[in-house]
Amino acid sequence: MEDIQKFTFSVYTENNIGILNRLSAIFLKRHINIESMTVSKSEIDDVHRFTFVVNITKSQADKLIGQLEKQIEVIRAYSHTEDEIIYQETALFKISSKHLYDEDLQKRLKFRRASIVTVTPDYFVIEASGLKEEIDNMYDKLKPYGLMQFVRSGRIAVSRSQMAISELLQEIN
Repeated sequence: MEDIQKFTFSVYTENNIGILNRLSAIFLKRHINIESMTVSKSEIDDVHRFTFVVNITKSQADKLIGQLEKQIEVIRAYSHTEDEIIYQETALFKISSKHLYDEDLQKRLKFRRASIVTVTPDYFVIEASGLKEEIDNMYDKLKPYGLMQFVRSGRIAVSRSQMAISELLQEIN
């Protein structure tokens, strides 16, 4: 029996209305839970990049690539294991300003990739980036200060090896 592992999918698409719905429906039909998802423009003009993170087997990942690439707007889809990518998440933590000068809080921020991005009389906002586990750890450390709001991005990732998406698009044009 195959082991379940974490895969990150990079899906390059045309920027058409409804593409997110069609792509997520592919995961839904296969009962695959999306752990994280981000969408952004890519390194190529007029091409968007969807990044999905899921826990599945290698054979499921291979089948999923085929299904994703059947969508007319999908230019190319890639799957990556954890060791094939460099990845990060970003998070924002909103905390009451009464804790701004707390020495313990200041020490916690010094040892992490975190910075204060906004200060008002009522609150301040900390931005942090790192691996999912690092963001989770920071959340646990900041929770006692009474988080007013918390939000995190999905995974953003680049492959360690070159993906030939630019060359592929040049061939198409």
